[in-house]
Amino acid sequence: MTSYPLNHLEIAATDPSAAAEFYKAVFGWKIEVDETMNYVQFLAEEGGIGGAFPEAGENNPAGSVIAYVTTDDIEVSLGKIEANGGKTLMPKTEIPGIGHMAVFADSTGGTLALYTGNLENTPEG
Repeated sequence: MTSYPLNHLEIAATDPSAAAEFYKAVFGWKIEVDETMNYVQFLAEEGGIGGAFPEAGENNPAGSVIAYVTTDDIEVSLGKIEANGGKTLMPKTEIPGIGHMAVFADSTGGTLALYTGNLENTPEG
């Protein structure tokens, strides 16, 4: 059976750098900034899931959290999602140099994302 582990979390913030400093001070998370994508990230510790603090916006209000699920084939997974009452919110999209992602709503309106690519290219991988 194919495995679909969670691999990344995004916590939307009005000020990603300030959010990173908060979590670093409170939990000791290691923070890294990907200058090419202006993406503030926290690294996984002791088998945990890493993630990032994207800037909050219209589609991701401050404090919203989105989990990324690893899949071998985004299109196949989106097909299963739609066949079971879910909806594609953002189709397969390239993450330059890292992989691909898509965003979907489940049958109850919950929002998650799919990821496929090379986790070794990400700070938490």
